[in-house]
Amino acid sequence: MGSARLARLHGLFAAYKPPGLKWKHLRDTMELQLLKGLNAGKPPAPEQRVRFLLGPMEGSEKKELTLTATSVPTLTSHPLVCGPAFTSLKIGVGHRLDAQASGVLVFGVGQGCRLLTDMYNVHLTKDYTVRGLLGKATDDFREDGRLVEKTTYDHVTREKLDRILAMIQGSHQKALVTYSNLDLKTQEAYEMAVRGLIRPMNKSPMLITGIRCLHFAPPEFLLEVQCMHETQKQLRKLVHEIGLELKTTAVCTQVRRTRDGIFTLDDALLRTQWDLHSVLDAIQAAAPRVAAELEKSLRLELDTQQLPSPRWPWDSEGPSSALGLESDVGH
Repeated sequence: MGSARLARLHGLFAAYKPPGLKWKHLRDTMELQLLKGLNAGKPPAPEQRVRFLLGPMEGSEKKELTLTATSVPTLTSHPLVCGPAFTSLKIGVGHRLDAQASGVLVFGVGQGCRLLTDMYNVHLTKDYTVRGLLGKATDDFREDGRLVEKTTYDHVTREKLDRILAMIQGSHQKALVTYSNLDLKTQEAYEMAVRGLIRPMNKSPMLITGIRCLHFAPPEFLLEVQCMHETQKQLRKLVHEIGLELKTTAVCTQVRRTRDGIFTLDDALLRTQWDLHSVLDAIQAAAPRVAAELEKSLRLELDTQQLPSPRWPWDSEGPSSALGLESDVGH
């Protein structure tokens, strides 16, 4: 039973990482729960072997002893003798989340670890909700960091914030074109840009493909960020720099990943679903979408390679900061 389940345990699935939990701890917990499920099945019947046992001879009044051929179970393969049948699993983790962040965390099991590399190489975007707090600055851009400065924020309005966010998105979209190594003067490249299919050819700094304000109630505000090649610390720094552009300060109070490539919050397994049955169902449900996305990305990569490159050398280093704005923009 366990071997049959192990044969199906290959692919990608997502789990929801709560804040305060390290990704490595979640990975170890997931491995422990999967091994527990694999070993929970009924063990196979032990093999039988023939033993000659010494016993009294039947029908003898003198109580003579004799050897009798008897079939007895072999205990060398019993779980109480050799331990559990499955002791380790190959589990990989996709784009990681730091301890303070929460949200969708993708795992690969067995042969699915190769798919993690394939998904990484196609440079899919990720969605975050980032919560900020105006009026204070800390040394690590988090609310519980060491307080560095306090400022007023009465002059900050929703219109000013939206203007800054529009400038951020515009500057990063220019950097995305640069790192994609495409010439937008061609019709094919322009159509790819309109459909939002432009992706960097290689590793790049954090690139923001979309950003907007979902909620604004000073001192609190909530942003939705679509990006790639980011870290959670860079997103916290983004909130800090937005505060500076607004002539005040801001700290990040929450970073939550709502989508990683094709995996959304609806696909992420909650803590009560971290078991073998739920993981097998999640792998089976995600397999067609993973295959379709990889095939689509491969086709897109081939089309991109056939397009002409721009005539200028792309040696730009992208936005000089998380904002990608000059110091006087938005003032």
